[in-house]
Amino acid sequence: MIKELDLRLSPEVSGTPELLHQHIVQKLHLNVDELRHVEPIRRSIDARSKNVIINLRVNVYINEDFAEEEIHPPDHPDVRDAEEVHIIGMGPAGLFAALQLIAVGKKPVVLERGKDARSRIADLKQINVQHIVNPDSNYCFGEGGAGTYSDGKLYTRSKKRGDVNHILRLLVAFGANKDILVNAHPHIGTNKLPGIIANIREYIIAKGGEIHFNTRITDFVLKGNRLAGLETNSGVKIPVKNVILATGHSARDIFELLHKNGIEIELKPLAIGVRVEHAQSLIDSIQYSCEIRSPFLPPSPYSIVKQVNGRGVYSFCMCPGGVVAPCATMPGEIVTNGWSSSRRARSTANSGIVVSLNPEDFKPFEKDGPLAAVSFQKMIEQKAWEMGGKTQTAPAQRLVDFTKRKVSESLPKTSYAPGITSVDLREVLPDFIYDALKNGFQAFDKSMRGYLTNEAVVHAPESRTSSPVKILRDTKTLEHIRIKGLYPCGEGAGYAGGIVSAAMDGQRCASAIE
Repeated sequence: MIKELDLRLSPEVSGTPELLHQHIVQKLHLNVDELRHVEPIRRSIDARSKNVIINLRVNVYINEDFAEEEIHPPDHPDVRDAEEVHIIGMGPAGLFAALQLIAVGKKPVVLERGKDARSRIADLKQINVQHIVNPDSNYCFGEGGAGTYSDGKLYTRSKKRGDVNHILRLLVAFGANKDILVNAHPHIGTNKLPGIIANIREYIIAKGGEIHFNTRITDFVLKGNRLAGLETNSGVKIPVKNVILATGHSARDIFELLHKNGIEIELKPLAIGVRVEHAQSLIDSIQYSCEIRSPFLPPSPYSIVKQVNGRGVYSFCMCPGGVVAPCATMPGEIVTNGWSSSRRARSTANSGIVVSLNPEDFKPFEKDGPLAAVSFQKMIEQKAWEMGGKTQTAPAQRLVDFTKRKVSESLPKTSYAPGITSVDLREVLPDFIYDALKNGFQAFDKSMRGYLTNEAVVHAPESRTSSPVKILRDTKTLEHIRIKGLYPCGEGAGYAGGIVSAAMDGQRCASAIE
């Protein structure tokens, strides 16, 4: 028989198969030879008390042999001669839209402005070492989108928008570890994602789909209220019938093209702040109430939200055992983000700490209409670039110094490869963002004693938390509210936030095309 069992265990028992089996034998009053296998179904960490507990749900195989399920890519028919659907962008939304199109018998034709994942590496090195930003190939643009080289977190709260487990199983089919089906906060890691993305690409091609790298859209061709064609950076004009627009949250040139062509978009408030780096050992000691983290526990994340003067101040994209990365998409700007490898083995932990913005915050740029938030982002990013010496050197401050409005005399070593320079971050951030962050950090320390330390470093800015626009679509058909044949999709269109929710939205848009 197979018995489902919920357990609350110490990290050591949970992480040691022999001890786990012994515990289950005793709990169920079994003979040792009756227990054939223990298969984890769900795993989460409860660190609310001094003694950390692992919540583990398992299937216990009693006098029954276990046969491990093999998860393979779907075996769909070839679509090379099927009706074409064009996809702009090859991030999670675009990739999973392509997979879903194949599943429903349509041919995906993917147009990606950047390079394949392997070729992107040289451009990332240029940013980190030579401070050179390629506008088409960087941490945000290229095969797999921002997620490829930005950590690979798979947790989402958007579970009503699609089948999360289906997304995770597809990722496993293309090479992800099965642990993502078990862990409450699944994570793949920047070191493993490129290979998985490449496997998805090869599958799409093998099934008759097309993928065109280095193909940036330079204009939309409209006939009345229908999208009829696309113009590319190579001068090619592509006739189209249906287009899934999945460009990601940093494709400002696309937002500008839409606005220029009268394709309705609207301003979407976002959050902007900084990226803070601590020693991972400090975060472990705070979160796990320990001096030294148990070898049976992963590096600890944290998630914290405070209300400050009517604004949310909260952690965003927290990366245990990770590094701070330069994520500018154009020369003349600085943007910070973070990532972790699969093992999360670095000695530092970083997180975006951001302030939620309101529509009225963008009034100084109201002449830019729905692009006002884009202009607001640019203002901060360009100021950071100037304060960093007009390079990718990020303006920075020690954390306590930040709250005391004091320029740091020196800065600790940072994981941010292009380097940091000591400045007064009040000169980078608008006053209301700076004040909210200052008060937010003081409030954080009341919940996480020790968080407010001058050994932590504040990097500025964290400005690409979500799309600054929403591309309006019909709630039922998912087509643009006026332009037929255009399906705004994913994070860039304002309908997702993260890998899994973007992937689910890609599937929805693909399924909506008749």
